[in-house]
Amino acid sequence: MKICSYYPVIMTGDVAGTSDFYIRHFGFEALFSADWYVHLQSRKSEHVTLAILDGSHETIPKSSRGKVSGLLLNFEVEDVDAVYERLKAAGLPIRLDLRDEDFGQRHFITSDPNGVLIDVIKPIPPSAEFASMYDGLALPA
Repeated sequence: MKICSYYPVIMTGDVAGTSDFYIRHFGFEALFSADWYVHLQSRKSEHVTLAILDGSHETIPKSSRGKVSGLLLNFEVEDVDAVYERLKAAGLPIRLDLRDEDFGQRHFITSDPNGVLIDVIKPIPPSAEFASMYDGLALPA
């Protein structure tokens, strides 16, 4: 099987508000907009996409309808410190303060209006202990 595309779909009760959040704070734009579904694409990278779906829509099996739960989105960025300052100043909740991790990330965690966690990351060199766990091609420069 060849996968041609991949993107997460956030099921919510507030399609417009959730879409606006990602457009305003993370630089997405709407490529398709309906009252029940919005398909977003990053203004900076055409391969970064996200969809927002009314969790009660008929295209979802009845037994699976509802709101998103247990989801963590990772956004890798060039300047995590600047994004941290901008989102903190905008009043977004900071669930985990900006910090360096031995496994090779400088990151912080915020959340969207649905409670979806958003981990904003800049890869950094890992400690020697963690470096041995990486494939050589996956190590940050």
